[in-house]
Order: sequence, then structure tokens, then C-alpha cells
Amino acid sequence: MTEQRLPILIADDQRDVLEALRLLLKSEGHACRTVGDPSAALAALKNAQFSVALIDLNYTRDTTSGREGLDLLEQIKRADPDLPVVVMTAWGSINLAVEAMRLGAGDFIEKPWDNTRLISVLRNQMALGAAARREGRLRAENLLLREGENEDFIAQSRAMQPVLKLIERVAPSDANVLVLGENGTGKGVVARLIHQHSRRAEQTLVKVNMGGIAESVFESEMFGHVRGAYTDAKADRIGRFELADGGTLFLDEIANIPYPQQAKLLRILEDGEFERVGSSRTLKVDVRLISATNADLGVEVAAGRFRKDLLFRLNTVEIRLPPLRERREDIAPIAQSFLARSGRRYQRGGLRLSATALGALEHYSWPGNVRELSHVIERAVLTTTGDVIEHPDFSLSQAATAPAGDRAHAPVTLDQAEQEMIRDALDRCAGNILKTAELLGLSRAALYRRLEKFGMRTPE
Repeated sequence: MTEQRLPILIADDQRDVLEALRLLLKSEGHACRTVGDPSAALAALKNAQFSVALIDLNYTRDTTSGREGLDLLEQIKRADPDLPVVVMTAWGSINLAVEAMRLGAGDFIEKPWDNTRLISVLRNQMALGAAARREGRLRAENLLLREGENEDFIAQSRAMQPVLKLIERVAPSDANVLVLGENGTGKGVVARLIHQHSRRAEQTLVKVNMGGIAESVFESEMFGHVRGAYTDAKADRIGRFELADGGTLFLDEIANIPYPQQAKLLRILEDGEFERVGSSRTLKVDVRLISATNADLGVEVAAGRFRKDLLFRLNTVEIRLPPLRERREDIAPIAQSFLARSGRRYQRGGLRLSATALGALEHYSWPGNVRELSHVIERAVLTTTGDVIEHPDFSLSQAATAPAGDRAHAPVTLDQAEQEMIRDALDRCAGNILKTAELLGLSRAALYRRLEKFGMRTPE
């Protein structure tokens, strides 16, 4: 049930008061649940959710102290801290109002009430309650999204040392950063690392997969819209740039931005200004931009698919991530880290990798890079029956597992490795394009482009 449709809980010992309030609020479009005493109010709270509680302070005849209502207020706030409570009594006093506010009441109404003020107070409290619930949901979502953010960034190999030094130099600045590398090399991890070591670390890191945004909703997603901007715009919406104001915006798969929309992105990068769809009001934001792609943007510019001036804005600093096959010293520690994480996730903490299993991992060409290694380890944790993971538990492609000496005589090109990875992923997903794209970390459109590039038949 939406916040706007949650009923109002009313607790009062007088039936005529309950009926008068019910009719008044019904005329304003609000559903009500009426109860006659504190115990019934607490029982109602256990069985339903409410937008606001309007409670009397006195329930026993000839009692004017307000103690019953104050006790009820305390119990309501313990049961649901985010539920706004408005207290009401015919025996109002400043001291009683102050005590109610101290215990968590949002406002105070005296009987006989003024209809206009009562409606206004309830609406304000309902809005505050809805905002508190939304904030709570966002906090919970952020905790979920941030799970794993404190995992160690393993980069012990010689190939990764220049990358680490560049991140260390660039992170404290506000320079735009373009992260380049094959699929699965950890471009998103690098973006998070840069944000965490920047002056904006306490602010938001907003992540956007540009390959997953349709051109028809690009402006609304990125810049927001106002109510009535188009048929389905029934409320104002904040775009990704506003959400990232003061923080960092990470645009993954930046090469997938439709060409007509690139000029709009260029404008906000130049002056920080934009308008929501359907509004003429100019807004200004302060956002640090990190973008990433596995595409060759130089080729995209030459082909007329990507604006050169936009590329200049994006790559103030360019960080290139080496593929996993060029940083083999990192394979074993990364595998051990993934094993520990998957072991915790699936309650298999006693698992370990055999020496031959580690050797197989180190000799594999890893066309899917670190992301593929993560999937391989997770699958092995789920499927192995013993306490030791052996080489066969990985189900690695034989074409990419030849010893280093054999590979020297039969080199595998990058395109060949990518085709092998796509075929393997298609086999694992029984030809399902959407699942295959998710496994490879691609958008569906990007996967179709690769299938076309390699002349691979699209599954029916």
C-alpha cells in the first residue's frame, strides 16, 4: 500500500468524537481506523500500517491528567518510531503539550478542534512520516548496495602498480576520469576506489549503466522531469545528476550513449547546468564524473558515433586496466578472496583450493577477466561435494587452459578469446540472451553487437 493510501489511526473514548473525525477525514479522502482505548490502538498497530496516529490524552472518565495518552504515545513510538503522532485533549495546557512533544508527538490539537487546522496538521505529519519511511528504505537499500564495498582491492602484480599510483594521485582531485579496460576487469571497483579516496567520499556515489537506458527515457533518467511533462509523468522525478549533487556520478558503458543525447551530456559537463524535462527552470549541480567503457572511443569518434568534444571532457585523466591474463600474480589471491566470500555466503567456510586447482586458474586465459573468475569460484563452491576444490570443479574451457608453453606456439587473439567466452556463456545460459548478457556484464544491445561482429548465429 502506498503512503498516500495508508489509513489514519484515531484513538478516543468518545464515539461521537470518533464518528465526527471519521466523517471529516473521509470528506478529505482519508481512510480511518477508529479505536476506543489504548490497548485497542496498540493491537491495531500490530496488525496494520498507518500514515499517522491521532490520539486522545484521556480515556478514563473524570481523568484530566493526560497520563494515559502520554503512556500510549511512548508505546506507539517504541512500536513504530517513524509513525507520526498527533495528540488531542479537551484539557490542554502548555506543560502537557511540552511533555507530549518531548515524548515524540509531532503536534498538539485542543478540543473542540478547528477543522482547517486539524486537516493541515495531519497532512503535514503524514508527509513527514512518508519522508521518514522513504529515508529508512533508502538507508536499507544503501546498506545492501554497499555490501562488499570494503572488500580488499587486490592489486599486487607489477602490471597494476602504475594503476594504483595513478588512482592515488587522481582520487583527491575533482578531475573527470575515464576508466578503460575489457569486460570484467574491475572498472566499477576502480570507480568506487576513486570515490572512497576523494574529498567527496562522505557524499553519494551514483552508478548508472548507460547501456541499460533507452534513448526515449534518457533525459528523464539523467536530468529528471516535472509532473505533466509527458503522459506517464504523474509526479516530479529527480534525475541521476541531482541525486549525485555534491558527490560522484559513475557512468558505465559510456560508449552506449545515443549520439543525439551526447550534446545534452556535454552541456552539463561544461557548466553544470540543466533543466528537468518539462521545466524551463535551470538547475545547477556539482558532480564529479567517472566514466568507463570497454570500447575504443577513438574508433567510435572516427566512425562518427561519439563526439570528440565529449571525449575530451570525459578523459581529463585516463586509467587503463590490464586484463587478468596480464596480471597473473593476482589470480591466486583474488581467487582466495572470492572463495572466502562465497564460502560465507553459502555457509561453506571450510573449503580450500588444491595446488592443482590454483595452477589451473593461473594457466587459464580468463577472457572474462575478474568477473569470470568470480563466477567460476562461486560455481565451484556450490557444486563441489568435498572440502577441497579440485581442477575439474571449475569446468574451465579447454581451449583457454593450455599451458603457457603451448599457448606460445598457438596464440589466441583477443577476438578469439572473446568469441570463446560468449559461446561458453551462451551454453551456460541455454541460449538465453538476457541471462547471457547479465553473466557477461553486458547490456543486451552490446551482446547483440558482438554476436553480429563475430558472425555468430543469434539463438532463436
